[in-house]
Amino acid sequence: MSDKRYTGNIISKTPVTPTGDAAKGVWSLAEAEVFKAANKWPTLPLAPTIGTATNPETGGKINVAFTASTNLYGGTLSQYTATSNPGSITGTSATSPITVSGLTNETSYTFTVTATTGAGTSTSSSASNSIAPTLADRGVFMAGQILGGSYATNTMDYINIVSAGNATDFGDLSQVRGGGGPASSSTRGLCMGGGDIFGASGSENYSARIDYITIASTGNSSVFGNLSASLRTQCGGLSNSTRACQMFGQQSNGLYKQQIDYFTIASTGNASDFGDLPDRLADSAATFASPTRGMMCGAISGTSGNRRNRMDYITIASTGDSSDFGDMLNYYYQMGGTSSSTRGIFTTWVGSNSGSGAIEYITIASTGNSTSFGDLTNPAGSNKSYFCSATGNSTKGVIHEGYNNSAGATNVLSSVTIASTGNASDFGDLTVARWASAAVSGSHGGL
Repeated sequence: MSDKRYTGNIISKTPVTPTGDAAKGVWSLAEAEVFKAANKWPTLPLAPTIGTATNPETGGKINVAFTASTNLYGGTLSQYTATSNPGSITGTSATSPITVSGLTNETSYTFTVTATTGAGTSTSSSASNSIAPTLADRGVFMAGQILGGSYATNTMDYINIVSAGNATDFGDLSQVRGGGGPASSSTRGLCMGGGDIFGASGSENYSARIDYITIASTGNSSVFGNLSASLRTQCGGLSNSTRACQMFGQQSNGLYKQQIDYFTIASTGNASDFGDLPDRLADSAATFASPTRGMMCGAISGTSGNRRNRMDYITIASTGDSSDFGDMLNYYYQMGGTSSSTRGIFTTWVGSNSGSGAIEYITIASTGNSTSFGDLTNPAGSNKSYFCSATGNSTKGVIHEGYNNSAGATNVLSSVTIASTGNASDFGDLTVARWASAAVSGSHGGL
């Protein structure tokens, strides 16, 4: 008869040698004495001590830390199990932490942990802290103009939009340039056009190139295709989850562009004609989008040479010319913008030493004029910022405050809560000071 017994076995009068794998079952007195003397008595383990549950920001997962049970007298540990509340979703591991997968993003959970040995399963630990899994909201700032050296850079930096902090190097853009139009789906980011407006040796003065990156994976960009109309810089770009639109910009002959380009973000290739803006425009207007509507605010008119206070919109899924949305509070250019699924925000600049450094907002679904939101960290006066860029997620906007009258090109990042008017707060710094970068994220505009 085997000396490893399970429930219901006939009792053997022959003592067995205790091992680390003492089994649950029915034991003779002699056997019980041997196991007890060897500190292997097959009793249930004590409950583990719960630790802190943390979010790895990979989507649908939480890591649950614990301190192991101290009396594993039932033999070799089988496993520790973490169980969610709500849902009773489980994960197992022999060591801390336990990763619980299959959770719903943005839903709050607590977790308990049990230990299982040959003697059975312990009672549950106390509940962990409440925590919701999320997918990391990564923002990437691509290239930009600098003053000195080559006068432009190909550096790309990334941030975690959820957590304030300094940016980290992402990789390099395929060309040294600034002023490109940004666009992104939930997975892929693009820089459309751009150039070095100073025409420094070794840089691309004007570019028709579209580059792309996989937002979740650091590395250098790849060539996506080309814009349809011409080489251009100081462009604008916007997108929903599938389609990107590039608009306006200055050509190499000095003329401003009126045509809007579009393409499918998931499919590399050249852009196609979408429709026209109401005028030939350039000089970095603010662009952003909800899942259905794209917005363009400000710019300089190539017809009159004047700043505009007009805002235009397009329906992203339907090619055609833009329509008048409403007016801004002043005549702005050299701006940056981002949005949630419902509200768009944009920085402002009037081209003088006063009356700028502010943020305004609109409700994207409702045509009408903009409303004051708050100020950048470099507000109106001699220290205001322009040639800004911005990205964000469904709740937070992160703004690169671009060029500053006092400091020149800056690495300053600030942030706002899109749904709540108020002044911007310090977020952190980029790795390289510059302006007119192209900023993207995988969670902008309600994606």
